[in-house]
Amino acid sequence: MKMYVKFDFNALCKKVLDEKLKEHGLKYRLLNFGEVEFYEPITQEQHNLFKKNLEDYGIEIIESQKTALIQKIKDAIVELVFSENAVPVKASIYIAEKLNHSYGYLSNLFSEVAYTSIENFIIQQKIEYAKELILNNKQSLTEIAHKLNYSSVAHLSTQFKNTTGITPSQFHKIIIKRRKIQTLAVNSKTLYE
Repeated sequence: MKMYVKFDFNALCKKVLDEKLKEHGLKYRLLNFGEVEFYEPITQEQHNLFKKNLEDYGIEIIESQKTALIQKIKDAIVELVFSENAVPVKASIYIAEKLNHSYGYLSNLFSEVAYTSIENFIIQQKIEYAKELILNNKQSLTEIAHKLNYSSVAHLSTQFKNTTGITPSQFHKIIIKRRKIQTLAVNSKTLYE
């Protein structure tokens, strides 16, 4: 038997962070974009222990302001792309307003630190979400293109192929074939038990 699960990484990380902060007995409040405000100073020992505890979950404490701002940009993009409803605003305007900085500054900083452009990161996130939507098999390519604010299915298909090397239709066929093979393997295993 197989189960497919959808993740909301922001919610998951926020829950883990909240639980770990409580475990350590720290007085805090969670802010947007993975920021934690402590009501009392924490010792270096508490900081190191908490940092080590979070690393077990793949969560790291960001030490520099630039890295923190890059993470905020990434979080804003993920929030924009993976939102349930299409947001009818340009990504550049959304990110600039969300982070209260000019888009030019954010774009230059992102390219300098992340070694890719914000636009490329947005495309990567859109394609990851498109893959997820194709895997769920509940929406047509037209609906997926609309949901991800593409002007057409052709535009989505072009970016999908440029990013993955295959078209969305080819991706879908591969998934169907893999599921059939896995089902056959499970069924044949059951027969021999």
